[in-house]
Amino acid sequence: MRSGSITGVRIAGLSAAVPESVRSPVEDDAVFGPDTAEKIRRVSGVIRRHVTLEGLCTSDLCFVAGESLLDGLKWERSSVDALIFVTQTPDYFLPATGCMLQNRLGLARTCAAFDVNLGCSGYVYGLWLASALISGGGVRRILLLVGDTVSRIVSPEDRSTAMLFGDAGTATAIEAGDADEGMIFELGTDGRGRDKLIVPAGAFREPHNEMTGLRSKCEGDNLRSREDLYMDGSEVFAFSIREVIPLIRSVQSRAGWSTDSVDALVLHQANLFMLQHIAKRTGFPWEKVPSTLESFGNTSSASIPLTMIVSLGQRLRTDSLKLLLAGFGVGWSWGAAALTCDPMAVLGPILVRDRTESDSRPDDSEAADVPPFSGKT
Repeated sequence: MRSGSITGVRIAGLSAAVPESVRSPVEDDAVFGPDTAEKIRRVSGVIRRHVTLEGLCTSDLCFVAGESLLDGLKWERSSVDALIFVTQTPDYFLPATGCMLQNRLGLARTCAAFDVNLGCSGYVYGLWLASALISGGGVRRILLLVGDTVSRIVSPEDRSTAMLFGDAGTATAIEAGDADEGMIFELGTDGRGRDKLIVPAGAFREPHNEMTGLRSKCEGDNLRSREDLYMDGSEVFAFSIREVIPLIRSVQSRAGWSTDSVDALVLHQANLFMLQHIAKRTGFPWEKVPSTLESFGNTSSASIPLTMIVSLGQRLRTDSLKLLLAGFGVGWSWGAAALTCDPMAVLGPILVRDRTESDSRPDDSEAADVPPFSGKT
């Protein structure tokens, strides 16, 4: 497990954007039947989730989040030295979506921009990359854009995935800070788990053809094509328990923090049962493990910053908080961070209107607060 400490960096602000469209329990009941749908809700903790329609991409959500954060912080666009875009649902195979976001956000031509293809662990990896670039010198401000629109790559008739995933885009502003400000990271990878969470076809290993996009009956009478997301839920759970519990213990130990001194353990929002199990095994009281599953579902790479904004937003605006972050999943890939967050700008979640054919700009949106979050299920 790769570990390291990076000093002289701080998070200046967070922002998030979600689609205006909401998938409700009524719609899920109509597809899977009320009894089956209710069983899935009890285990997953997901009641409703924001999902994109055909016109909205991850980049559109991250654009809105990034634009609002830059304006909220009053950062000059020319002061952003790098843009990192973390997603597994880019606009195109090429060019890199980060390059397009650099242009849409009006950042300088001297700004480095690139994509990182990671999912559930992506936010922690993005923080690590941004912090390392700043610590290495020559870079003082980075805009980290992280998000996914996984609802667009799941079969609506696959009960193992269809009711779990929501869509979101986030922005994190990271800049050089005092010498004693920093973060502790632990990262790991085990590519032997690649086929447990995978979209098997549609890229270059198994290109699209007339058969790969056809949905057919799979295990449990689910309907899925080879271009839809496949998830082996039992293997995902086993991996998470095997790797994530020692990961959290290790990064907490390296930070020298007692459980009482940690303000929150912010986990990737995989599902409610998994979060409760991890909390119990690591000794964290449930009230210190925020969850946004009820209203947003599993938002993949965006789930950690979205949960920070929704569940800890007011405290992050005014207080200094000690946080443990842990992302884990597709790859297998995992990462954790221990960091002290000083008061920062926290914006959103912003509701983004789905595009229609009559829209002339891809970044049209309506900025409105999400209805009050009801807390854990």
